[in-house]
Amino acid sequence: MTGEALYEVRGPSALAGDWRRSLDLAVMLAYTDWKLRFFGSVLGYFWSLLRPLLLFAVLYLVFSQVVDVGGDVKDYPVQLLIGVILFTFWGEVTGGSVTSVVDREALVRKIAFPRAVIPLSVALGAAFNLFLNLLVLGAFLAIAGVEPQWTWILVPFPLLFLVLFAVGVSLMLSSLYVSFRDVQPIWEVILQALFYATPVIYPIEVLAGKNESLSHVALMNPIATVIQETRHFVLGDDTPSAVDAIGDPALLLVPLFIVVGAAIAGYVIFDRLAPRVAERL
Repeated sequence: MTGEALYEVRGPSALAGDWRRSLDLAVMLAYTDWKLRFFGSVLGYFWSLLRPLLLFAVLYLVFSQVVDVGGDVKDYPVQLLIGVILFTFWGEVTGGSVTSVVDREALVRKIAFPRAVIPLSVALGAAFNLFLNLLVLGAFLAIAGVEPQWTWILVPFPLLFLVLFAVGVSLMLSSLYVSFRDVQPIWEVILQALFYATPVIYPIEVLAGKNESLSHVALMNPIATVIQETRHFVLGDDTPSAVDAIGDPALLLVPLFIVVGAAIAGYVIFDRLAPRVAERL
């Protein structure tokens, strides 16, 4: 070995030290992806609205008319639609981000391109779809005769909580997938299990009526907490808040720690692996 120094060529970190530039790139990439997704489609952007509505329609017919899960629950259709919309957003962000970095190999190989922009753009695209679906929810509330509540202005707070959780998990998944391709099928199974473990189809009141302790455990899931609190803000006191449903307010520290931990861990893992992503593709 000669005395020549050996240098390792490293790519940029997660945000490359300039979060404003990274945010601009994420918005641009999200907008481009959102337009290209529906290019050549007859229904175009309406597909982003139809997917959760079709899922809602099927679930409502099965679980209200056949199985009769929410027959005794007030405003069950509204509760179901809220659950479907929010879980669809969660699944779209986390599921779509798994392969996002690998799919954008051409961008990753550009030395100056901040890697975190890619999963963040997936989250931004899903957030835009969420906004459109919330407009549909507003129309559905009017048709269902739900009276406006002052608590509607509080709805963005649990949604931001869900966004933070989804972004943290997506950063973790997208970075790990570069080295471990088993992440995708594993996450698909986890998403499916989470859908049924989360009170989306069944209101928390129904679960509490069968097993109160199990309902408390279910609400330690941050997605369940967000869905329940959103239902409470939208429908008012007729639907229990997450605090009322879980019994002990201290238990809500569990989903809070999970979300904060996921956000920190996701960024740290992504930032640590980002400089070597191009080498592993």
